[in-house]
Amino acid sequence: MEAPARLALWLCGGISGMNAAARELDALADAGFVAVSFDSWRRGTRAAETMAELFPRGMANFPHVVWPMLGNAALEALRILDWAETELGAKPPFFGGGHSLGGDIMIAAAGLDPRIGCVATINSTPDWRRPGMRADGKLVGPGTPDAYAQWFYDRLDPITHLAAYAHKPAMAFECGADDDHVPADGAQRFKALLAPVYGTAQNRLRVICHAGIGHEYTPEMWQNCMAWFREPH
Repeated sequence: MEAPARLALWLCGGISGMNAAARELDALADAGFVAVSFDSWRRGTRAAETMAELFPRGMANFPHVVWPMLGNAALEALRILDWAETELGAKPPFFGGGHSLGGDIMIAAAGLDPRIGCVATINSTPDWRRPGMRADGKLVGPGTPDAYAQWFYDRLDPITHLAAYAHKPAMAFECGADDDHVPADGAQRFKALLAPVYGTAQNRLRVICHAGIGHEYTPEMWQNCMAWFREPH
């Protein structure tokens, strides 16, 4: 009897969509995964504006602009996993990961869906407030969410919903030690706060800070993600 397909869902950063993930999807497929991506709300072919237009708006009021993008995408990821089970024969545990905003989305999705058993991210954070975030060298203010954005935060922000990770997904964070846009501190705090939740399974949480690296996507980070996916967890 043929083994069920192992599914890996990878999301790119910013408003990049599934077409930008071709390199990662090819590598995952070569490693034996059924590799998929999708264009989440306001990203890829569903983007309502260019990155040049979105970025200054997002930095001017991060919660108002970005939290709905994170929340909608995390919820949509569940629909993609449902589809993969039905149409592709994929079975849990599912693997997920992403770069920057894409990784933020997958971290949140892992707290929503216990079918996600393994996550690997690059330059991502579980803290939607991103304290200490800078853009073009300037500190980004906390911003003010509207009711819609706050709804997502109150239900899906990973670092304030630790119990959502009681199923102990294996999560690896590849961070730039000098990243001032998505500071590594978020992943480090998340790992420490989850220690009581994970108990004796601390080896299922890993944060690697790459010295001398800012908000950059390096080959070593990607190789570490692939190695994490291959490991038995």
